[in-house]
Amino acid sequence: MDEAEFLGRLYDLDALPSTDSRFSSARGDVYQHRVLNPFDWEDDWIFSDARFGLADSDDALVRFLAEMLHPAVRTDLAEVEELRAFLNTVLIHDGYEIIQTGDISGAPVFEGRRTGSGVRGSMKNIIFAAVGPKPVIVIDDAVNNDLRIVKNEKNCLIYDRPLGARGLTWRDLAEWWADREKLTSQPERTIWMSLYRRLLRSIAGNDAERRIFTAYGKRYGTLGDGIPALLPQVYLHYDPRARASYQPGTAPPLPRQRMDFLLLLPNSVRIVVECDGQQHYADDTGKASPRRYGAMMAADRDLRLKGYEVYRFGGAELTDTSATRQRLDTFFDRLAERYSA
Repeated sequence: MDEAEFLGRLYDLDALPSTDSRFSSARGDVYQHRVLNPFDWEDDWIFSDARFGLADSDDALVRFLAEMLHPAVRTDLAEVEELRAFLNTVLIHDGYEIIQTGDISGAPVFEGRRTGSGVRGSMKNIIFAAVGPKPVIVIDDAVNNDLRIVKNEKNCLIYDRPLGARGLTWRDLAEWWADREKLTSQPERTIWMSLYRRLLRSIAGNDAERRIFTAYGKRYGTLGDGIPALLPQVYLHYDPRARASYQPGTAPPLPRQRMDFLLLLPNSVRIVVECDGQQHYADDTGKASPRRYGAMMAADRDLRLKGYEVYRFGGAELTDTSATRQRLDTFFDRLAERYSA
């Protein structure tokens, strides 16, 4: 596309002034001097034109660079990846990077973000809300990293839609659920309650986790469906081997394969919320276990190094009291404030 078309994707060219008295808006002079007469202005004119703010705003510049990689703008995937890699070698010196946040018909879509925040890579599947026996998962296509559940599929949910730059909201999840359950003709409240009940089933036997989930669920009623969805019982790691079948002298199964709760926020920020019962820090007899506590801390370090933020509640904090409800409301308020755009 020509420069006027490209800039029209980012700016309202008809609302920006013209620098040429013959035209009423920026659209006219950009088309005149860069499409009809491409040598009138230097090729790098855009970076010094105050109307577009690329010299004054990091956000505007990074958004501009990411748009250069959009499928509607550039169709050669090899060229897209080469350009993205180059841009990131430059942007890293100023604390930014361009990452994939979704796709359109299999072609990647990118956004800019500050480095050192969020999780690298793009989400492909979320396996969550597990009930009953553990699902049996195989790699259906090792080249594309496509997963398939071959046993106990009905015991969990799999969200496999592209994750946009805004993260995963209750609205996104409810739309997916309505399609999955064929509820698209039903009222919003019917869809929401159906989804809510299914998610609650995955934590039915844990009162502390239910209090976390219900406290957050109430926010839907007051703040609307645009807030991030709180996903319970999310598989982070997956190991087909059962702990009971472990043989000394062999590699043990991966520990802590599921997270209690996960929030997927904008800019690839992923929040893990954990509820710690006695089993996290004591052995089977109830005696304090430095080994179990150390394993939990090691797993937390690994998560944080991957870019996840981890917040823990002790089970004793989550008794059925008004203080608990206030504690959870305050926590979620402060969490939203910290990560607000």
